[in-house]
Amino acid sequence: MNRLEYLKRFIGREFKRSPSPFMRWLNPIILIAEEGHLEFKYTIRSEWLNPIGYLHGGVTAAIIDDILGATMFSFNDDTFYITINNSIDYFSIAKGGDDIVAETKIIKRGKQFVNAQCEIWNDSKTRLIARGTSNLFKTSSEI
Repeated sequence: MNRLEYLKRFIGREFKRSPSPFMRWLNPIILIAEEGHLEFKYTIRSEWLNPIGYLHGGVTAAIIDDILGATMFSFNDDTFYITINNSIDYFSIAKGGDDIVAETKIIKRGKQFVNAQCEIWNDSKTRLIARGTSNLFKTSSEI
């Protein structure tokens, strides 16, 4: 099955059938699925919080890395991309129970390398929580 079409089947629903066990644990709701562009909504759970009750930066980084991987999945090619680096700027906080939206876009897609971006917003997209950019490397034709 076409991978992008598979993602689209879950628009408006939790992505409980992700091939990634980690993504199933994050339990996003797919809002938008287009080639090279995804939007997922997450509800911040208590185990995602730092000691002062805000979304932990490491969880933020994990969400960014995970949804960017899914964005590469949306291209429906037979290759697998690994993250070379992540650079993340943190702008604001989010609390337990808040909904956040992660939105991706591809900055540049070359033959071997991809530069991609993910922004994490509050649910109404009025407050930017974090922005991450990543470089990914095409590894093989096996997933």
